[in-house]
Amino acid sequence: QVQLVESGGGLVQAGGSLRLSCAASGSTFSFATMGWYRQVPGKQRELVATINSGGFTTYAIAVRGRFTVSRDGAKNTVYLQMNSLKPEDTAVYYCNYQVLRRDYWGQGTQVTVSS
Repeated sequence: QVQLVESGGGLVQAGGSLRLSCAASGSTFSFATMGWYRQVPGKQRELVATINSGGFTTYAIAVRGRFTVSRDGAKNTVYLQMNSLKPEDTAVYYCNYQVLRRDYWGQGTQVTVSS
């Protein structure tokens, strides 16, 4: 089992920045892919960004150029730096940990961007 603990959500004005963190513990592996998804009420959870063990990243089109995903392998932690936030970025953000064909999820952290 893998446990994920997220932090860093909150309320910010449009144009502002936030940084999310997610620390993994338990049966972790260095080759896991980590990332972030988000969900708003009534919609499916959607990918925001992922990063694999080699540092290869993927981003949703909506966040490219504004968000940056990174990881610290020694700390088993993934980060999401969010800049130039927009009201449409408002959602619950979930940390994701993919390893050995299994997905683990964090409890979610609310990000609210006011206009």
